[in-house]
Amino acid sequence: MKNNLRIVLILFLYANLIAAQEHKLLSLKEAISIAVTNSNEALLSNTKVSTAKLEMETMKNNQYPNIKASGQWLQLTQADVNSKLNNSGSSAGSSSFPEVEQLILGQISANMPVFNGFKLKNSIAASEKLYEAAKFNNKHSNEQIGLRIVELFSNLYKSQQLQKLLEDNLKSAQQRVKDFQAMEDNGLLAHNDLLKAQLQESNTQLALETAKKNITVINYELTTILKFPENTIIDIDIENVKKEMSANQNTAFSGNRNDLAALQLQQEASEKAIKVAQSNYYPSVSLIGGYIAFNLKNVLEVSNAMNIGVGLSYDLSNIFKNKKEVKLAESKYQEIKQSTSILNDRIKEENHEAEENYKLSLRQSLVYDKAVEQASENYRILKDKFDNGLATTNDLLEGDVEELKAKINQALSKADIAQKYYELQYASGKLLSSLNIVQN
Repeated sequence: MKNNLRIVLILFLYANLIAAQEHKLLSLKEAISIAVTNSNEALLSNTKVSTAKLEMETMKNNQYPNIKASGQWLQLTQADVNSKLNNSGSSAGSSSFPEVEQLILGQISANMPVFNGFKLKNSIAASEKLYEAAKFNNKHSNEQIGLRIVELFSNLYKSQQLQKLLEDNLKSAQQRVKDFQAMEDNGLLAHNDLLKAQLQESNTQLALETAKKNITVINYELTTILKFPENTIIDIDIENVKKEMSANQNTAFSGNRNDLAALQLQQEASEKAIKVAQSNYYPSVSLIGGYIAFNLKNVLEVSNAMNIGVGLSYDLSNIFKNKKEVKLAESKYQEIKQSTSILNDRIKEENHEAEENYKLSLRQSLVYDKAVEQASENYRILKDKFDNGLATTNDLLEGDVEELKAKINQALSKADIAQKYYELQYASGKLLSSLNIVQN
Protein backbone atom coordinates (compact mmCIF):
# COMPACT_ATOMS: atom_id res chain seq x y z
CA MET A 1 0.00 0.00 0.00
CA LYS A 2 2.84 2.37 0.91
CA ASN A 3 4.64 1.56 -2.33
CA ASN A 4 1.50 2.37 -4.31
CA LEU A 5 1.20 5.73 -2.55
CA ARG A 6 4.82 6.51 -3.33
CA ILE A 7 4.31 5.67 -6.99
CA VAL A 8 1.20 7.87 -7.16
CA LEU A 9 3.06 10.75 -5.46
CA ILE A 10 6.03 10.45 -7.84
CA LEU A 11 3.72 10.40 -10.87
CA PHE A 12 1.84 13.43 -9.53
CA LEU A 13 5.06 15.43 -9.01
CA TYR A 14 6.34 14.42 -12.44
CA ALA A 15 3.08 15.48 -14.06
CA ASN A 16 3.27 18.90 -12.36
CA LEU A 17 6.87 19.31 -13.54
CA ILE A 18 5.93 18.53 -17.12
CA ALA A 19 2.94 20.89 -16.94
CA ALA A 20 5.18 23.69 -15.61
CA GLN A 21 7.49 23.40 -18.60
CA GLU A 22 6.63 25.54 -21.58
CA HIS A 23 7.76 24.59 -25.07
CA LYS A 24 8.77 27.43 -27.39
CA LEU A 25 9.15 26.79 -31.12
CA LEU A 26 11.74 29.18 -32.57
CA SER A 27 13.42 29.74 -35.90
CA LEU A 28 16.95 31.10 -36.02
CA LYS A 29 15.75 34.50 -37.25
CA GLU A 30 13.23 34.80 -34.40
CA ALA A 31 15.83 33.87 -31.79
CA ILE A 32 18.40 36.37 -33.08
CA SER A 33 15.78 39.13 -33.37
CA ILE A 34 14.82 38.60 -29.73
CA ALA A 35 18.45 38.42 -28.58
CA VAL A 36 19.52 41.68 -30.26
CA THR A 37 16.58 43.40 -28.59
CA ASN A 38 16.26 41.89 -25.11
CA SER A 39 19.62 40.43 -24.11
CA ASN A 40 21.76 42.16 -21.51
CA GLU A 41 24.58 42.51 -24.04
CA ALA A 42 22.27 44.30 -26.48
CA LEU A 43 20.94 46.63 -23.77
CA LEU A 44 24.48 47.53 -22.71
CA SER A 45 25.48 48.23 -26.31
CA ASN A 46 22.43 50.49 -26.78
CA THR A 47 23.31 52.37 -23.61
CA LYS A 48 26.82 53.03 -24.92
CA VAL A 49 25.31 54.58 -28.05
CA SER A 50 23.07 56.79 -25.91
CA THR A 51 26.06 57.84 -23.83
CA ALA A 52 28.05 58.78 -26.94
CA LYS A 53 25.10 60.80 -28.22
CA LEU A 54 24.80 62.71 -24.94
CA GLU A 55 28.54 63.41 -24.94
CA MET A 56 28.22 64.82 -28.46
CA GLU A 57 25.24 67.01 -27.51
CA THR A 58 27.06 68.21 -24.39
CA MET A 59 30.03 69.22 -26.49
CA LYS A 60 27.77 71.11 -28.91
CA ASN A 61 26.32 73.10 -26.02
CA ASN A 62 29.72 74.79 -25.64
CA GLN A 63 29.13 76.79 -28.83
CA TYR A 64 26.33 78.75 -27.17
CA PRO A 65 27.04 81.83 -24.99
CA ASN A 66 27.45 81.49 -21.26
CA ILE A 67 24.94 83.71 -19.47
CA LYS A 68 25.05 84.22 -15.73
CA ALA A 69 22.76 86.23 -13.47
CA SER A 70 23.41 87.06 -9.83
CA GLY A 71 21.87 89.28 -7.18
CA GLN A 72 22.60 90.30 -3.60
CA TRP A 73 20.64 91.99 -0.86
CA LEU A 74 22.63 93.01 2.22
CA GLN A 75 21.41 94.57 5.45
CA LEU A 76 24.11 96.77 6.97
CA THR A 77 24.27 97.33 10.71
CA GLN A 78 25.48 100.76 11.97
CA ALA A 79 28.02 101.08 9.20
CA ASP A 80 30.65 103.82 9.55
CA VAL A 81 30.86 105.44 6.13
CA ASN A 82 33.43 108.15 5.45
CA SER A 83 33.01 109.80 2.07
CA LYS A 84 36.06 111.26 0.36
CA LEU A 85 33.80 113.41 -1.76
CA ASN A 86 33.22 116.93 -0.27
CA ASN A 87 29.87 118.52 -0.69
CA SER A 88 30.19 121.88 -2.47
CA GLY A 89 29.79 124.86 -0.18
CA SER A 90 30.16 122.82 2.96
CA SER A 91 33.10 122.20 5.19
CA ALA A 92 34.14 118.66 6.08
CA GLY A 93 33.34 119.23 9.70
CA SER A 94 29.82 120.53 9.14
CA SER A 95 28.71 117.93 6.56
CA SER A 96 26.50 115.07 7.68
CA PHE A 97 26.51 111.70 5.78
CA PRO A 98 23.23 109.86 5.40
CA GLU A 99 22.70 106.63 7.33
CA VAL A 100 23.67 103.55 5.29
CA GLU A 101 21.79 100.42 6.21
CA GLN A 102 21.06 98.47 2.99
CA LEU A 103 22.84 97.37 -0.20
CA ILE A 104 21.21 95.85 -3.31
CA LEU A 105 23.33 94.58 -6.20
CA GLY A 106 22.23 92.73 -9.36
CA GLN A 107 24.10 91.85 -12.52
CA ILE A 108 23.88 89.79 -15.70
CA SER A 109 26.96 88.78 -17.69
CA ALA A 110 27.32 87.02 -21.04
CA ASN A 111 30.37 85.47 -22.69
CA MET A 112 30.31 84.29 -26.31
CA PRO A 113 33.38 82.44 -27.69
CA VAL A 114 34.43 83.81 -31.08
CA PHE A 115 37.80 82.21 -31.75
CA ASN A 116 39.88 79.67 -29.84
CA GLY A 117 42.06 78.16 -32.53
CA PHE A 118 39.10 76.14 -33.89
CA LYS A 119 39.23 74.06 -30.72
CA LEU A 120 35.46 73.96 -30.27
CA LYS A 121 34.82 73.17 -33.94
CA ASN A 122 37.23 70.23 -33.93
CA SER A 123 36.00 69.00 -30.54
CA ILE A 124 32.44 68.86 -31.87
CA ALA A 125 33.60 67.08 -35.04
CA ALA A 126 35.50 64.51 -32.94
CA SER A 127 32.46 63.84 -30.74
CA GLU A 128 30.30 63.35 -33.84
CA LYS A 129 32.78 60.78 -35.20
CA LEU A 130 32.80 58.96 -31.87
CA TYR A 131 29.01 58.88 -31.84
CA GLU A 132 28.96 57.36 -35.33
CA ALA A 133 31.62 54.87 -34.21
CA ALA A 134 29.47 53.88 -31.23
CA LYS A 135 26.57 53.11 -33.58
CA PHE A 136 28.77 50.87 -35.71
CA ASN A 137 30.11 49.17 -32.58
CA ASN A 138 26.51 48.56 -31.58
CA LYS A 139 25.81 46.88 -34.92
CA HIS A 140 28.92 44.73 -34.56
CA SER A 141 27.85 43.79 -31.05
CA ASN A 142 24.52 42.61 -32.49
CA GLU A 143 26.44 40.56 -35.06
CA GLN A 144 28.37 38.92 -32.21
CA ILE A 145 25.14 38.20 -30.37
CA GLY A 146 23.70 36.70 -33.57
CA LEU A 147 26.75 34.45 -34.01
CA ARG A 148 26.42 33.26 -30.43
CA ILE A 149 22.79 32.32 -31.06
CA VAL A 150 23.84 30.49 -34.24
CA GLU A 151 26.39 28.46 -32.29
CA LEU A 152 23.93 27.66 -29.50
CA PHE A 153 21.23 26.68 -32.02
CA SER A 154 23.71 24.44 -33.83
CA ASN A 155 24.91 22.81 -30.61
CA LEU A 156 21.34 22.31 -29.39
CA TYR A 157 20.26 20.73 -32.68
CA LYS A 158 23.32 18.46 -32.70
CA SER A 159 22.65 17.33 -29.14
CA GLN A 160 18.97 16.70 -29.91
CA GLN A 161 19.84 14.66 -33.00
CA LEU A 162 22.47 12.78 -31.03
CA GLN A 163 19.88 11.99 -28.35
CA LYS A 164 17.48 10.54 -30.94
CA LEU A 165 20.14 8.35 -32.51
CA LEU A 166 21.38 7.12 -29.14
CA GLU A 167 17.84 6.35 -27.98
CA ASP A 168 17.25 4.26 -31.11
CA ASN A 169 20.60 2.56 -30.71
CA LEU A 170 19.92 1.92 -27.02
CA LYS A 171 16.70 0.11 -27.89
CA SER A 172 18.59 -2.07 -30.35
CA ALA A 173 21.31 -2.70 -27.74
CA GLN A 174 18.73 -3.65 -25.11
CA GLN A 175 17.01 -6.02 -27.52
CA ARG A 176 20.38 -7.53 -28.42
CA VAL A 177 21.11 -8.17 -24.74
CA LYS A 178 17.75 -9.95 -24.39
CA ASP A 179 18.47 -12.06 -27.46
CA PHE A 180 21.97 -12.90 -26.24
CA GLN A 181 20.59 -13.74 -22.80
CA ALA A 182 18.17 -16.22 -24.36
CA MET A 183 20.97 -17.71 -26.47
CA GLU A 184 23.18 -18.09 -23.41
CA ASP A 185 20.36 -19.77 -21.51
CA ASN A 186 20.07 -22.27 -24.36
CA GLY A 187 23.82 -22.85 -24.46
CA LEU A 188 24.23 -21.17 -27.84
CA LEU A 189 26.36 -18.23 -26.69
CA ALA A 190 29.30 -17.81 -24.34
CA HIS A 191 28.79 -15.67 -21.26
CA ASN A 192 31.68 -13.45 -22.34
CA ASP A 193 29.78 -12.46 -25.50
CA LEU A 194 26.75 -11.52 -23.40
CA LEU A 195 28.97 -9.30 -21.24
CA LYS A 196 30.26 -7.52 -24.34
CA ALA A 197 26.70 -6.76 -25.45
CA GLN A 198 25.82 -5.52 -21.96
CA LEU A 199 28.93 -3.33 -21.90
CA GLN A 200 27.93 -1.75 -25.20
CA GLU A 201 24.44 -1.13 -23.80
CA SER A 202 25.97 0.63 -20.77
CA ASN A 203 28.24 2.77 -22.93
CA THR A 204 25.28 3.81 -25.07
CA GLN A 205 23.30 4.68 -21.94
CA LEU A 206 26.17 6.85 -20.65
CA ALA A 207 26.46 8.67 -23.98
CA LEU A 208 22.70 9.27 -23.95
CA GLU A 209 22.80 10.78 -20.46
CA THR A 210 25.62 13.08 -21.54
CA ALA A 211 23.60 14.22 -24.56
CA LYS A 212 20.60 14.96 -22.31
CA LYS A 213 22.80 16.97 -19.98
CA ASN A 214 24.19 18.99 -22.88
CA ILE A 215 20.67 19.75 -24.11
CA THR A 216 19.69 21.02 -20.66
CA VAL A 217 22.79 23.23 -20.37
CA ILE A 218 22.46 24.74 -23.85
CA ASN A 219 18.71 25.24 -23.44
CA TYR A 220 19.29 27.10 -20.16
CA GLU A 221 21.91 29.35 -21.77
CA LEU A 222 19.53 30.19 -24.61
CA THR A 223 16.63 30.99 -22.28
CA THR A 224 18.93 33.24 -20.24
CA ILE A 225 20.04 35.24 -23.28
CA LEU A 226 16.51 35.51 -24.66
CA LYS A 227 15.06 36.42 -21.24
CA PHE A 228 12.62 33.49 -21.29
CA PRO A 229 11.35 31.83 -18.08
CA GLU A 230 13.82 29.22 -16.81
CA ASN A 231 11.35 26.37 -17.34
CA THR A 232 11.04 27.13 -21.08
CA ILE A 233 12.06 24.32 -23.42
CA ILE A 234 13.21 25.63 -26.78
CA ASP A 235 12.25 23.60 -29.83
CA ILE A 236 14.13 24.45 -33.03
CA ASP A 237 11.96 25.09 -36.06
CA ILE A 238 14.45 23.31 -38.29
CA GLU A 239 12.31 23.50 -41.43
CA ASN A 240 12.10 27.28 -41.08
CA VAL A 241 15.85 27.43 -40.54
CA LYS A 242 16.40 25.49 -43.77
CA LYS A 243 14.08 27.85 -45.67
CA GLU A 244 15.84 30.93 -44.30
CA MET A 245 19.23 29.59 -45.29
CA SER A 246 18.07 28.44 -48.73
CA ALA A 247 16.40 31.78 -49.49
CA ASN A 248 19.61 33.72 -48.85
CA GLN A 249 22.20 31.36 -50.34
CA ASN A 250 22.54 33.30 -53.57
CA THR A 251 21.86 36.78 -52.21
CA ALA A 252 24.71 39.26 -52.51
CA PHE A 253 25.22 41.80 -49.75
CA SER A 254 27.57 44.75 -49.89
CA GLY A 255 29.08 46.63 -47.05
CA ASN A 256 31.96 46.79 -44.62
CA ARG A 257 32.54 45.05 -41.33
CA ASN A 258 30.95 47.20 -38.65
CA ASP A 259 33.88 46.83 -36.25
CA LEU A 260 36.26 48.04 -38.96
CA ALA A 261 33.98 50.97 -39.79
CA ALA A 262 33.86 51.90 -36.08
CA LEU A 263 37.65 51.85 -35.82
CA GLN A 264 38.02 53.96 -38.95
CA LEU A 265 35.70 56.56 -37.43
CA GLN A 266 37.72 56.51 -34.20
CA GLN A 267 40.80 57.15 -36.33
CA GLU A 268 39.10 60.19 -37.88
CA ALA A 269 38.15 61.41 -34.39
CA SER A 270 41.78 61.08 -33.29
CA GLU A 271 42.80 63.30 -36.22
CA LYS A 272 40.45 65.94 -34.88
CA ALA A 273 41.96 65.46 -31.41
CA ILE A 274 45.37 66.46 -32.81
CA LYS A 275 43.86 69.72 -34.08
CA VAL A 276 42.22 70.27 -30.69
CA ALA A 277 45.63 69.95 -29.00
CA GLN A 278 47.22 72.30 -31.55
CA SER A 279 44.52 74.92 -30.90
CA ASN A 280 46.11 75.66 -27.51
CA TYR A 281 48.86 77.53 -29.36
CA TYR A 282 46.33 80.23 -30.30
CA PRO A 283 44.74 82.94 -28.13
CA SER A 284 41.07 82.85 -27.19
CA VAL A 285 38.80 85.68 -28.23
CA SER A 286 35.26 86.16 -26.97
CA LEU A 287 32.50 88.76 -26.90
CA ILE A 288 31.48 89.85 -23.42
CA GLY A 289 28.59 91.92 -22.21
CA GLY A 290 26.56 92.58 -19.12
CA TYR A 291 24.16 94.67 -17.10
CA ILE A 292 24.59 95.99 -13.56
CA ALA A 293 22.07 97.49 -11.13
CA PHE A 294 23.35 98.95 -7.81
CA ASN A 295 21.61 100.60 -4.88
CA LEU A 296 23.29 101.77 -1.70
CA LYS A 297 20.34 103.13 0.27
CA ASN A 298 20.37 106.88 0.84
CA VAL A 299 23.79 107.16 -0.85
CA LEU A 300 24.08 105.89 -4.41
CA GLU A 301 21.86 104.30 -7.06
CA VAL A 302 23.01 102.97 -10.46
CA SER A 303 20.67 101.55 -13.13
CA ASN A 304 20.83 100.72 -16.83
CA ALA A 305 24.59 100.22 -16.59
CA MET A 306 25.10 98.03 -19.64
CA ASN A 307 28.50 97.04 -21.01
CA ILE A 308 29.81 95.23 -24.09
CA GLY A 309 33.31 94.46 -25.29
CA VAL A 310 35.88 91.93 -26.40
CA GLY A 311 37.85 89.60 -24.19
CA LEU A 312 41.27 88.21 -25.06
CA SER A 313 43.22 85.56 -23.19
CA TYR A 314 46.40 83.69 -23.99
CA ASP A 315 48.20 81.13 -21.87
CA LEU A 316 51.88 81.81 -22.60
CA SER A 317 52.97 78.60 -20.89
CA ASN A 318 51.29 76.60 -23.66
CA ILE A 319 54.13 77.62 -25.97
CA PHE A 320 56.30 75.19 -24.01
CA LYS A 321 53.87 72.79 -22.37
CA ASN A 322 51.54 72.06 -25.29
CA LYS A 323 54.17 70.24 -27.37
CA LYS A 324 53.67 67.12 -25.27
CA GLU A 325 49.88 67.35 -25.64
CA VAL A 326 50.22 67.47 -29.42
CA LYS A 327 52.68 64.57 -29.46
CA LEU A 328 50.35 62.54 -27.23
CA ALA A 329 47.42 63.15 -29.58
CA GLU A 330 49.58 62.20 -32.58
CA SER A 331 50.73 59.02 -30.85
CA LYS A 332 47.13 58.01 -30.12
CA TYR A 333 46.30 58.62 -33.77
CA GLN A 334 49.13 56.32 -34.89
CA GLU A 335 47.99 53.69 -32.39
CA ILE A 336 44.46 53.64 -33.79
CA LYS A 337 45.78 53.74 -37.37
CA GLN A 338 47.93 50.67 -36.74
CA SER A 339 45.04 48.90 -34.98
CA THR A 340 42.87 49.58 -38.03
CA SER A 341 45.48 48.04 -40.30
CA ILE A 342 45.77 44.97 -38.06
CA LEU A 343 42.00 44.52 -37.90
CA ASN A 344 41.72 44.85 -41.67
CA ASP A 345 44.24 42.02 -42.14
CA ARG A 346 42.52 39.87 -39.53
CA ILE A 347 39.16 40.33 -41.23
CA LYS A 348 40.65 39.12 -44.51
CA GLU A 349 42.05 36.07 -42.74
CA GLU A 350 38.72 35.37 -41.01
CA ASN A 351 36.86 35.64 -44.30
CA HIS A 352 39.25 33.25 -46.03
CA GLU A 353 39.13 30.72 -43.19
CA ALA A 354 35.32 30.92 -42.90
CA GLU A 355 34.92 30.39 -46.64
CA GLU A 356 37.21 27.34 -46.60
CA ASN A 357 35.40 25.92 -43.55
CA TYR A 358 32.06 26.27 -45.31
CA LYS A 359 33.34 24.53 -48.44
CA LEU A 360 34.82 21.76 -46.28
CA SER A 361 31.51 21.22 -44.48
CA LEU A 362 29.77 20.72 -47.84
CA ARG A 363 32.35 18.15 -48.96
CA GLN A 364 32.27 16.36 -45.60
CA SER A 365 28.49 16.06 -45.75
CA LEU A 366 28.68 14.20 -49.06
CA VAL A 367 31.28 11.82 -47.64
CA TYR A 368 29.21 11.18 -44.50
CA ASP A 369 26.15 10.37 -46.63
CA LYS A 370 28.13 7.69 -48.43
CA ALA A 371 29.59 6.47 -45.14
CA VAL A 372 26.09 5.86 -43.74
CA GLU A 373 25.20 3.73 -46.75
CA GLN A 374 28.43 1.79 -46.42
CA ALA A 375 28.15 1.31 -42.64
CA SER A 376 24.50 0.21 -42.88
CA GLU A 377 25.28 -2.32 -45.59
CA ASN A 378 28.29 -3.55 -43.62
CA TYR A 379 26.20 -4.09 -40.49
CA ARG A 380 23.50 -5.90 -42.49
CA ILE A 381 26.08 -8.31 -43.89
CA LEU A 382 27.68 -8.87 -40.48
CA LYS A 383 24.25 -9.52 -38.93
CA ASP A 384 23.51 -12.17 -41.55
CA LYS A 385 26.91 -13.77 -41.00
CA PHE A 386 26.46 -13.69 -37.21
CA ASP A 387 23.04 -15.30 -37.46
CA ASN A 388 24.62 -18.06 -39.59
CA GLY A 389 27.62 -18.49 -37.31
CA LEU A 390 30.08 -16.93 -39.76
CA ALA A 391 30.92 -13.78 -37.75
CA THR A 392 31.93 -13.23 -34.14
CA THR A 393 30.19 -11.14 -31.55
CA ASN A 394 33.06 -8.65 -31.76
CA ASP A 395 32.46 -8.24 -35.49
CA LEU A 396 28.75 -7.65 -34.94
CA LEU A 397 29.22 -5.10 -32.14
CA GLU A 398 31.96 -3.32 -34.01
CA GLY A 399 29.75 -3.07 -37.08
CA ASP A 400 26.95 -1.64 -34.96
CA VAL A 401 29.29 0.99 -33.47
CA GLU A 402 30.55 1.99 -36.91
CA GLU A 403 26.99 2.38 -38.20
CA LEU A 404 26.10 4.56 -35.19
CA LYS A 405 29.19 6.73 -35.71
CA ALA A 406 28.34 7.19 -39.38
CA LYS A 407 24.78 8.21 -38.59
CA ILE A 408 25.97 10.64 -35.90
CA ASN A 409 28.51 12.20 -38.27
CA GLN A 410 25.83 12.53 -40.94
CA ALA A 411 23.40 14.25 -38.58
CA LEU A 412 26.04 16.60 -37.18
CA SER A 413 27.33 17.51 -40.64
CA LYS A 414 23.93 18.93 -41.61
CA ALA A 415 24.06 21.31 -38.66
CA ASP A 416 27.70 22.11 -39.45
CA ILE A 417 26.80 23.30 -42.94
CA ALA A 418 24.34 25.86 -41.55
CA GLN A 419 26.74 26.93 -38.80
CA LYS A 420 29.67 27.38 -41.16
CA TYR A 421 27.46 29.28 -43.61
CA TYR A 422 26.39 31.80 -40.97
CA GLU A 423 29.95 32.03 -39.65
CA LEU A 424 30.95 33.06 -43.17
CA GLN A 425 28.22 35.72 -43.16
CA TYR A 426 29.49 36.97 -39.80
CA ALA A 427 33.07 37.15 -41.07
CA SER A 428 31.76 39.27 -43.96
CA GLY A 429 29.86 41.54 -41.57
CA LYS A 430 26.42 40.58 -42.88
CA LEU A 431 25.06 37.90 -40.58
CA LEU A 432 21.95 39.87 -39.64
CA SER A 433 21.49 41.08 -43.23
CA SER A 434 21.49 37.47 -44.45
CA LEU A 435 18.51 36.85 -42.17
CA ASN A 436 16.79 40.12 -43.21
CA ILE A 437 17.10 41.51 -39.67
CA VAL A 438 17.14 45.30 -39.92
CA GLN A 439 19.31 47.30 -37.51
CA ASN A 440 18.76 50.93 -36.64
